[in-house]
Amino acid sequence: MTHRRSRIESLSNPLVKRMRLLREKRHRRAEGLFLAEGLRIATEAREAGILPRWLFLAEEGAAHPLARALIDATLASGGEVIDTTPAILSKLSGKDNPQTVVGIYAEPRTALSDLDRDAAPIWLVAERLRDPGNLGTMLRTGDAVGAGGLILLGESTDPYGVEAVRASMGAIFTQRLVQAEWDEFLPWLRSGRGELVATWLGDDTKDYQAVHYAAPTFILIGNESQGLPQAYAEAADVRVKMPMMGKADSLNAAVAAAVMAYEVLNQQRS
Repeated sequence: MTHRRSRIESLSNPLVKRMRLLREKRHRRAEGLFLAEGLRIATEAREAGILPRWLFLAEEGAAHPLARALIDATLASGGEVIDTTPAILSKLSGKDNPQTVVGIYAEPRTALSDLDRDAAPIWLVAERLRDPGNLGTMLRTGDAVGAGGLILLGESTDPYGVEAVRASMGAIFTQRLVQAEWDEFLPWLRSGRGELVATWLGDDTKDYQAVHYAAPTFILIGNESQGLPQAYAEAADVRVKMPMMGKADSLNAAVAAAVMAYEVLNQQRS
C-alpha cells in the first residue's frame, strides 16, 4: 500500500466531517472505527502492535520522538498520516483543549468463541455497566492485574466511545473486550474451565477474603445502581462481598472490581 502523508487545514474537509461523526455510537458501528486521542494512548496501541488507519497530528505533537516513531509505524502499515491544526483536532475530539495526536482505529469485533480462557488466570465480567469512566477504569485494572480481558453483558456503555477510551489510558488496546448477552455468556463459561465469582449482598454471601479462588476466575460485577439480577448471582459458583465499615452500603463498580481482582491476584502470587 502506498505510504501517504498529507495536510488538512479546512474544517469542511470531507474526511474531517466523516471522522468527527465517530463521536456518535451509530457512526462508529457503521464505520467499524473509533477514535483515540493522545500520544500516550497511541503509543500504548503501537507497542501492542495496533496502528491507526488515520493519524492526525498538530505541528507541536509531530516533533516528539514518540510521535515520530508512531508516524513511521503508521506509514509502514499502510495508514495515512495527516498534519493538521488544533482547531481540527478539537473538532474531532470534541474538546476545547485537545491532545496533539488523534488516531482513528479499526474496532475489534471479538466474540466469546474467540477467547482462550486459559490465556489468563483472571477475567472481568460487567453486567449493564453504564458509566464510561468505570468501563475505562476496569480495563486499566484488568491490564494491571494481567487479566485476559473484559466481558460486557447486556446494555452496557459503548467501550469505544471517546470517554471510555480516554479513561482506559491505553488498556483498550491491551485487553480483549467482548460484548455479549447473559444467555450467551453462561453456556460458554460452562463449556470449559472457569469459576464464576459474583459480588452480591445476600444471605449465603461469603467474605471476599475467606474464599480460595480457582483459576481462571471470572469476576462478575453488577450494574452501578441496581447491582446484579438475583438469577445471575444464583448462577455463580460463589458469591462474595467486601466489608463496609462506614455508612455506605456498596462500593463503586470499578473500585469493587479492582479490590476483587487484586485479592485474586494476591492469592495466586502467594
